[in-house]
Amino acid sequence: MDNTDFLVFESNPSRSDSVMAALQFLGFHPRRVDDQPVASAVRGIYVGDVTDECLLEQQLEQLGGDGQAVVLVADDAPLASRLLSPSAAFAGRVVAIRFPLRYEQFAEAVRQACKPLQGMRRAEQRFVGESRAMARVNSLIRQVAPFDSSVLVLGESGTGKEMVARTIHDCSSRKDKPFIAINCGAIPAELLESELFGHEKGAFTGAISARKGRFELAEGGTLFLDEIGDMSLPMQVKLLRVLQERVFERVGGNKTQRCDVRIIAATHRNLEQAITDGKFREDLFYRLSVFPLELPALRERLEDLPVLIEEFNQRLERRGVGSVKFSAGALQTLRGYPWPGNVRELCNLVERLAILYPRAEVRAGELPERYRGTAVAEEPSGHRLLEVMDTPVVEAARAVNDAALLPEGGIDLKDYLADIEVGLIRQALDATGGVVAHAAKLLRMQRTTLVEKLRKYGLQNGLAA
Repeated sequence: MDNTDFLVFESNPSRSDSVMAALQFLGFHPRRVDDQPVASAVRGIYVGDVTDECLLEQQLEQLGGDGQAVVLVADDAPLASRLLSPSAAFAGRVVAIRFPLRYEQFAEAVRQACKPLQGMRRAEQRFVGESRAMARVNSLIRQVAPFDSSVLVLGESGTGKEMVARTIHDCSSRKDKPFIAINCGAIPAELLESELFGHEKGAFTGAISARKGRFELAEGGTLFLDEIGDMSLPMQVKLLRVLQERVFERVGGNKTQRCDVRIIAATHRNLEQAITDGKFREDLFYRLSVFPLELPALRERLEDLPVLIEEFNQRLERRGVGSVKFSAGALQTLRGYPWPGNVRELCNLVERLAILYPRAEVRAGELPERYRGTAVAEEPSGHRLLEVMDTPVVEAARAVNDAALLPEGGIDLKDYLADIEVGLIRQALDATGGVVAHAAKLLRMQRTTLVEKLRKYGLQNGLAA
């Protein structure tokens, strides 16, 4: 099945390859437009030096009408002025791309183009991810939200089961009423009944006053029963009665109260196996699982890693923590990790690294050891540069010697050394936030010398003195 989500209109092979590679790295599935049929629905389109203007017009017309796609256009493309016009049908969703292509600029352009779409989709799509698995989850949420049917959310710990429940509530007619959550596995069995149904004064030792339970607090809204698989069998019987008859009594009371709540339950356990083992009631299972919804583990949707990291970075920025970037090698390394803690573990990792390396780029070798696996490809690193600069010159030279092998056909030594020099200068600037004076200290040279080299290599724009 064709999973194309980005079309590339570009006859220049070099440019086409660059755009395709950048889009793939960002998690898209691009396709060059040739004589094949055009996809009926895509998320975006790149416009360059097109050869089939009629085909392009057809696709642009389709994109302009649905409001759900972005347009990237080469700034020197024949149609650039028209596409970038404020009066275009897709104004606000089109950005210019400059060549030669630089990854950071390209990625930022794509993010800017996608921002309006994120706002339009936020109300109906809480979950971040572009994989088919997450598209299905969001689709199921939209389908079940308008109804009062009970929902059973299944999935491993850390996959976002409570977020599913909150999203269903927020998209339902009960959204203006309370959303009440309770973890059935975190409350001792003898106290869970009081937590759910409330109690009257004097019902047990310590009950010095009457108290409402979660069913009363959630009246008219949604009650989320997390880790329902850990509920004791006696408590399961009492819960089943409430679900069947929609009435309950407080502990120590005899007044029957009616309740109007929507039930959403969740568990990481295999309830069907628990039924076989005699640990979960079959009748309660069928009462809860009117609409089962299973969340995929993170290792089953690794293509979502870049967008998840971007989402967590945005949350950290709003909290004032900062953000962190991952190199291509680091992302590839993370794709090889099994993620037992799922999205929650990824969120914690991003926050940890944002504190350690604020607004810097983390390389594969700088990931915590458990994420690196048995083998990690070596990458040049701004942080590694700081270490190398503090080692004796002889040791640093030996490290360069060991890494450099002369190709069989020889090498242009001048160009090769220039490339090394440019790379180290860039790393020093990255490590010092672009402050030339500080970068010069790292490189053991005069500031004026570094300024001359920056001018020589065209690196001086946007730098601080």
